[in-house]
Amino acid sequence: MDNLKQGVLPKKYIVDDKYSVLLFIKKGSNAETYRVKGKDGKIYFLKLFNYAKLHRSAFDAENNLLEIEFLKRIGKDAQPNIVLYKDSGELIADGKKFGYLVLHFIAGETLSEQMEREPFSMIYDVKRIVIGVLNGLKYLHSLPEPIIHNEITPQNIMLDLSESPYEAKLIDFGYARSFHQSMKSFNKEGLNLNYVASECFNDLFSPQSDLFSIGAVMYQMLFGMPPWLVNMSDYVASRVNLEETILEERKKPLLFPNIENRIVDFDESVIEIINKALQGNPEDRFQSADEFIRALNGEMKIAPLKRSDEKKTHASTPDSPEKTDKKKKKGFAAIAGMKHLKEQLQNDVIDVIENPEEYKKHNLSLPNGMLLYGPPGCGKTFFAERFAEEAGYHFIKVVSSDLASIYIHGTQEKIGKLFSEAREKAPTILYFDELDAMVPNRERLNNQSQGGEVNEFLSQLDNVGNSGVFVIGSTNKPDLIDKAVLRAGRLEKWFFIPPPDFEARKAMFELYLKDRPIDIGIDYDKLARMTENYVSSDIKLLIDDSSRKTIKDKKKRITMETLEFVIKKQKPTVPASELQRYELIRKEIEDGGVQDDYQPRPRIGFRKPED
Repeated sequence: MDNLKQGVLPKKYIVDDKYSVLLFIKKGSNAETYRVKGKDGKIYFLKLFNYAKLHRSAFDAENNLLEIEFLKRIGKDAQPNIVLYKDSGELIADGKKFGYLVLHFIAGETLSEQMEREPFSMIYDVKRIVIGVLNGLKYLHSLPEPIIHNEITPQNIMLDLSESPYEAKLIDFGYARSFHQSMKSFNKEGLNLNYVASECFNDLFSPQSDLFSIGAVMYQMLFGMPPWLVNMSDYVASRVNLEETILEERKKPLLFPNIENRIVDFDESVIEIINKALQGNPEDRFQSADEFIRALNGEMKIAPLKRSDEKKTHASTPDSPEKTDKKKKKGFAAIAGMKHLKEQLQNDVIDVIENPEEYKKHNLSLPNGMLLYGPPGCGKTFFAERFAEEAGYHFIKVVSSDLASIYIHGTQEKIGKLFSEAREKAPTILYFDELDAMVPNRERLNNQSQGGEVNEFLSQLDNVGNSGVFVIGSTNKPDLIDKAVLRAGRLEKWFFIPPPDFEARKAMFELYLKDRPIDIGIDYDKLARMTENYVSSDIKLLIDDSSRKTIKDKKKRITMETLEFVIKKQKPTVPASELQRYELIRKEIEDGGVQDDYQPRPRIGFRKPED
C-alpha cells in the first residue's frame, strides 16, 4: 500500500495555508509524522496529534498539549542538541480535531537507523553522540521549570548529517513532563521499558531517570543491544508481568562482553561510566548531565563498581586484578613471528627462573620489565598473556580502570599492596595495560596528588626484578609516559609491535577461517596482499563480517568473492598517517639509545592454527 494512503493528510494537503504535505513518514499510536514544505520553500517535519487518542496527562491545566508547549519554550533559545520548534496550531480533518507541530527539518537519520546500517567502531564517535544528547538534557534539566524527556531511545536521537561533524539532536517529546508535574496519572503505554529507569515503574521520574536511559543507549551503541534486554512482545497481555520481569533481570550482574576487536580505541573508563549511569538507586548514578559529560571527557574519574562475573566483563575490578596461574596452554607456541622478542625473553627471563643457581654465580637476576608499544589491535595483551604461560608465572593483569580507582581515592597504599602481592606470588608477571594512564608525564600534570602517585609507582618499580617480579607495560601512547619509567632498573626493554607482516596476515586468515564453512579456492596470499597495514583485530573483524554477509546472502559457504568484497569495503582502522607517527616514535626510541641490544621492528605474533 502506498504510504501516503496510510496518513490522515493526503499529498499536497495545505495546512493553515502555510505548509504543503510532501510525504507521509510514519504513524504512531496517537500521532502521525509528515514531511512538508513551507511557503518559504524550506522543508519541515509536521507532527499531527489525534486529540481523541491522547492520554489526559499529555495536557497541561489549560488543556494545552505539553509537547507543543515545551518545544515552543525551548525554541526561544534554539539549543543545538534539541529539535527546533517552527510553528503549531489546530486543524479539522475527516471530521476530527487535530493539533499539529511543525519542526525544523533534520537532514539525517536516527541513531537506531545508523546502528542497523553500521555498528560503531570508534569510542570517540560514541562519546561525541552521547555528549551531544547530554548537552540537550543539561539544558532541559536546568530550566527554571525542569523538563524530563522520559523517552530517550536510539529512535529518538537524530543525527544531523548536514553538520560537520554531525550533530546529535533529541526529538519526540511525547512523554516529556515537567519535573514538578504530578506523575500519578502518567501513561507509560507505548514506552520501551528496556530504556526506562526502574523507579519510573513506580511513577518516580527525575533527571537521574533520563541519565539512566542515556546509559542504556550508550550500552547498546557499544554492545548491540540494551542492557538486561527483555523481549517486550512476550508480555503484550500483561504490563505488570513485564515490569516485574525487567526488575528481576536488573538484579543480575551487568555484563560487558569483550569488544576490543571491534572498538579499536576502546577506553576502559567507559565501562565504569556506564556502570554508574545504570545503577538501580538514582542516588548512585550521575547526579547531573554535566557530571556525566565531565566523566566522558576524562575530567573526573569513576570508582569501579563490583561485578560478579569477571570472565564476562571487559575489565577486572581494582580490588581483584585479573590473576591466572600457569595453565596447560601453548605459550609461545601459540605465537608466530616475534622471534627476536621471544628469544630475548627466553634468555633474559625464563632461563633465569629455570636455572637460578647458574645465574647467581654471575650476580644476575631477573630484569625488571619491558614496554610493548604500538598501534591498537596489534596483539600486545595477547603476547603478554602467552608469555606468562610460557614462563609459568603467576599473572596479574591491571587495566586503566583499576588504576583510576587508585587515583580517585589518592590511596598510594594500594599501589604498594599490588606490588607486595606480586612479590608474595613470585615469580609473577605484573601486567599494566594502558600504562600511559598510570604513569603520565609529570611535566604535563597539574595535579600534585597524581604526581605523588607516579612517584610511588616508580619507587615500587625500582629493581623489582630482584624480588622475582617481571613488569610488562603496554601502551598505544608511548610519548605520554613519564620518561623516568623507562630508565635502567625499571622498564629496561622496549619493543615496537607493528601491524602484522605478509606472512602473519596470511596465517591469520588461515586461522580465522579454519573452523568456518568456506568455499574452495580461497587465495590466502591474495588476501594477505589486500590487507597491508590491517591490524590483527581488523582481520578478525573482516572474517566475522564475511560470515555475516554469507548468512545474509543465504549462501552456505564463505567465498573468495565475499572476502574480497568485505575487504574493499572496510579500510584499516589505524590510518597510514598514524602508522607513520608510530614509526617516528620508534625511530626516536632507537636513536635515543634506550637499550644497546635493541633490534628494530620485531614483528607481531598471532595465534597459530591448531594442528
